[in-house]
This record gives sequence, C-alpha cells and structure tokens, in this order.
Amino acid sequence: MKIGTDGVLLGAWTDVDFEPQSILDIGAGTGVLSLMLAQRCDALTIDALEIDENAYEQCVDNFEASPWGDRLYCYHAGLDEFVDEMDEVYDLIISNPPFYSEKVSSGNTLRDLARQNDTLPFTELVEGVSKLLSDAGRFSVIIPFKETEVFINLANAEALYALRVCHIKGHEDAPFKRSLIEFSRTKADTIVEVLIIEKERHVYTNEYIALTKDFYLKM
Repeated sequence: MKIGTDGVLLGAWTDVDFEPQSILDIGAGTGVLSLMLAQRCDALTIDALEIDENAYEQCVDNFEASPWGDRLYCYHAGLDEFVDEMDEVYDLIISNPPFYSEKVSSGNTLRDLARQNDTLPFTELVEGVSKLLSDAGRFSVIIPFKETEVFINLANAEALYALRVCHIKGHEDAPFKRSLIEFSRTKADTIVEVLIIEKERHVYTNEYIALTKDFYLKM
C-alpha cells in the first residue's frame, strides 16, 4: 500500500505530550502509524493489529528493519478476536480505519478491501477501543468529514468524548474531506481546528509543513 496523506496526518497530529507508555495501532496496514509514533515518543510498548496477511507480513518486516524494533510488535488478528484475548489496556489507541460504506473498485482487490468499512465497522471500532483504553487514555482517529457527527455519537455511547477535532481540506476553496478526532473518557469542551493542506498543487501551507515535515524527505 502507498503511504497516504491520512496516515501521515494522524501520525503527526496525535498528541503524545502526555507520555503514553503503551500504544495500540488498530488496522495497522504496513505499520506507518506505529513507526511514526515510535519516532515521536518513548512508549515502551507499541502494538499493532492487522488482519490482512500480506499487510501483516510487510508490517513485521518494516518493524524489524526499523531502529525501534524492540518496542514494536504486530498481531495478526481481527479486533474482535484481539479484544476477547487481551487483558491489557493501552494509554493511547490510534486508528486509520477503512471508511467506505459503499462498495469501491480501484482495480486492486486488496486495496479495495482495506478501504471497506465492513471489514472494521465504526461501531465495532469504538466498542473495542472502549474495552482496551486505559482510564486516562486517549483515542485518536481519522475519518471522512461527513461521518464526524455519527462517529462522535457512537463514541459518546461508549463514554468516549471528543477532546480535539481538526477538520481537513485539500485547499482553501475545497470542501472539508477528513476529520482528525481525539477522544478521552473525560468530558471537556472540544477544541475545534481547521487545517488546509495546499495553497496550490504541490505548494503546501505553512501549517501542514510544520505538522508533517519531520516525516517527509522533501518538504
């Protein structure tokens, strides 16, 4: 899978200033989010969860090839299976979940499956997070902008409340495309931000550069 803007945004935007010691990446793909957070913080445990066999194998290879391999581990399992078997909780949970509720076809079957939310419905995701998140933990996710209200309501039903929301648009005149959301178990006034990625094609805004420059070779 190509590294997409969604993953880079989530990995860079997720708050690690509260110094999480254990992190779980749900639907890790090839491990990009986990690797970004290993670079950004000193968490002793960074676990990844990936159900697709090919992505899982590449994730393991990427972890082993990285400087942080001793802190990274990938499980080959679905979320429901993982929840049933795992007794531990995590200080930080991150997910760049599949999000297309309708069938999509790009000509690449594996890529299409990775983007279909029937492989990890939002309801299953928030229920799993509520069971795996520590009392003081945070949950960080990126979803389509149009799903923001629905997702927040699903999370509220599991006693997870939005601390920060960042709405993303490609350029000034474009509609909002994505929302980054950070949840905790504590109710608070939600901080709402807007991030515009480009001024024009391949000319990035100062805000996007400041957020992501540590992860691009050419920025």
